[in-house]
Amino acid sequence: MSEKTSDYKYKTPIHIRFSDIDAVGHVNNAIYLTYFENARFDYWRDVLNWNFSENGIIVARTEVNYLKPVLLHDQLICYVRVVRIGNSSFDVMQVLVKVTEKGEEICTTGKTVCISYDYTANKSVKIPSHARNRMIEHDEPRLILNTN
Repeated sequence: MSEKTSDYKYKTPIHIRFSDIDAVGHVNNAIYLTYFENARFDYWRDVLNWNFSENGIIVARTEVNYLKPVLLHDQLICYVRVVRIGNSSFDVMQVLVKVTEKGEEICTTGKTVCISYDYTANKSVKIPSHARNRMIEHDEPRLILNTN
């Protein structure tokens, strides 16, 4: 996963909590999933205006690539975009960067397969058309593998 932050239009700050730090002084590897979850939720709210009272979103799979350690006092930003859209599923890329005096350094990347889900019927459902259109419009068709 060689990512360029220039391909991303959306970014959100990530706040490191003291409880995120392990015994060696790094952010614990499991915490990155929470950072990515928070960033995805911000994206769904701010970009897609996803209506969670109509359809939920569940996670089917997550891949994480740890590239550089993150420490307690690092300033973090997470870039988020959709890279694939299916009928009921879509893939979200997340790039966690630390802000330094020299610019941004990519620390961790992640890809999450998400599924549009109806909790009442307990089944996957088509991605709502307004959300699908917003994904394509915001994240650009040239950057999305499949837009069905």
